[in-house]
Amino acid sequence: METIKLREEYIKLGQALKAGGLVGSGVDAKFVIQDGLVKVNGIVETQRGKKLYDGDVVEYNDETIRIEK
Repeated sequence: METIKLREEYIKLGQALKAGGLVGSGVDAKFVIQDGLVKVNGIVETQRGKKLYDGDVVEYNDETIRIEK
């Protein structure tokens, strides 16, 4: 499980996928999110700009990212 440390209050879903190395670019993030392939806290999320906060968990392609302060 990859961990992303927050520098601000939140990070957007597309940025988190990129920062965690699960996608190569913001465009890739946009498409996998729009296609319903990404889950946030166990629920499919289709909003690239979804704000993630401390404790949120992102799943994509059998990999997991945890957001921490």
